[in-house]
Amino acid sequence: MKGLWTLRLPALSALFIALSACQVGHDFKAPESANQVEWLPVRGESAPSRPQATPIRQDWWQVFNDPVLSSLIQRATTSNIDLKIAANRLEQSRAARQVVGADQLPGVAAGMGYQRERNSAEGLNDPSGKAGKSAFSLWDGGFDASWEIDLWGRVRREVEAADATVAVAENDRRGVLLSLQAETARDYLQLRGVQDTLAVTRENLAVSSNSLELSNERFASGVATHLDVAEASAQVATIQARLPILEQRQAQLINALGLLLAQTPRTLQAELEREHGAVAIDASIPVGLPSELAQRRPDIRQAQARMHVAAASVGVAEGDFYPRIVLSGNVGFQSMQLSDFGSWGSRQFGIGPQLSLPIFEGGRLRGMLHLRQVQEQEAALGYQQTVLRAWQEIDDGMSLYNATQLQQARLKEAVQHNQIALATAKQQYVEGVVDFINVLTVQRALLASQEQCVESSTAQGQALVGLYKALGGGW
Repeated sequence: MKGLWTLRLPALSALFIALSACQVGHDFKAPESANQVEWLPVRGESAPSRPQATPIRQDWWQVFNDPVLSSLIQRATTSNIDLKIAANRLEQSRAARQVVGADQLPGVAAGMGYQRERNSAEGLNDPSGKAGKSAFSLWDGGFDASWEIDLWGRVRREVEAADATVAVAENDRRGVLLSLQAETARDYLQLRGVQDTLAVTRENLAVSSNSLELSNERFASGVATHLDVAEASAQVATIQARLPILEQRQAQLINALGLLLAQTPRTLQAELEREHGAVAIDASIPVGLPSELAQRRPDIRQAQARMHVAAASVGVAEGDFYPRIVLSGNVGFQSMQLSDFGSWGSRQFGIGPQLSLPIFEGGRLRGMLHLRQVQEQEAALGYQQTVLRAWQEIDDGMSLYNATQLQQARLKEAVQHNQIALATAKQQYVEGVVDFINVLTVQRALLASQEQCVESSTAQGQALVGLYKALGGGW
């Protein structure tokens, strides 16, 4: 008999190993559709600063060559509340994965107990041997262990789904980080645009004030009329009316940047109200390689991880149709006297497998499997939509960046011509060739073109930020 058991043991072991190699569900394969994107050339006239298919720096905002912007993004990365919340969610997912992974290992617990008992004299039995006539002490202690033998790979699929869930949380954090960097850059560029508009408005206010003084002098000399003075005064008041709104917008943007850096209002005011130089952008803008898009964009990586979660969850649902085998055992001591506890005679143990097999669940298991299968289909459709959206955002971003550059170039020409026109109109007004209304008309045109030029410069910077966000930022 002993020899027969010796022969059966290797056979049983081989059987368990073979069964353990089985795994319910199907293995996940990453899709390749995201790698098929190509950077198409911009249609129409090409602007001077052109995107090039070269690797993107991790600190992509350095293309603006602005140390203040770099400092703001660095501080936002370390202090932003939304980013800390995303990091906390990532830690939660890792902790949940640790909980799921523990199911692959045996569980061992130790216990020790004492009870003062008295059994019924009329009951079925009295293991104390006192026929229920008196109380007795019971000392009990030992170790319990249990382990589910994952024959079909259900637990392994649960761990696989948990790993993919961690990947979802990791890319969620990467997405929050990329959005934070882009939002900081956009707010900063918009702030600089408002400040440039303020500077342009103050310059025009000085010009208008000079025109008003000229009108007063000509009126005192009897050359100009009340109409000239009134129109010049109205022009000064109109330009002055722009300043409070621009100053309020400046304060609002400074507070918005402070919020991104987890700072209280006005904390950054002294730092960001200082004068700044013009933003210089290189002629060559690195936009990365098309084959790297799926690895750079957090939303594509997240959608792929969700597909992985859904595929593994199908395997878990399929595993619920198979029997579960749990190997459990215990070893310890039990005695009614503390002096006997731990002796050879007080020992006890038990070991054996437990088998559970679902027979009738009212369609619950089939319904759950169908649910997981359609969820997998939804995840695949979501991935496809995410990739298509990425292509669209990149193409739109390149076109917008090109268009804003061309627009700014034309507006700079308009500003130069309007400046010449204003100087000519003022000279002709002094000479009495034209009315003062011509001077005001040209000055309004100059102010409008200068403001449009500033807005175009801001739009160009924000378009470049949007393009880098669409590209997924740096690695």
